[in-house]
Amino acid sequence: MLAKITIADYMTKNIMTVKQNTDALSAIKQLLSHKITCAPVLDSKGTLVGMFSERDCMKVVLDSTYNQGMSGKVEDFMSKQILSVDAESSIVDLAEKFQDTSLRSYPVFEDKKLVGIVSRTDVLKALVSIK
Repeated sequence: MLAKITIADYMTKNIMTVKQNTDALSAIKQLLSHKITCAPVLDSKGTLVGMFSERDCMKVVLDSTYNQGMSGKVEDFMSKQILSVDAESSIVDLAEKFQDTSLRSYPVFEDKKLVGIVSRTDVLKALVSIK
């Protein structure tokens, strides 16, 4: 039964994204106000080019400590290595994937299009709701 549950069943579909040229401090404030841990970063064409996470936010803040001022764009700090999952993949397979990484969420694609984001919390909700 669990193996038939897909990521699409539990992913967040209405996602907050940021543009790569957004001021990093502004992006941090957006993450905090939305109470999320990361956001997909899009270029001017709407293509996913990175992820801006809490870890990246820490780099911004630490960099500002040494440089006496917060400046820079999201693209200067974002993670450019994009690890993603397919919307129709098994939630159980994703749970196993989460065990082997420090990532807290993945962008979700369907037919090469960004359709959502899935977090560890989403996976836990899925697994607990079945029991």
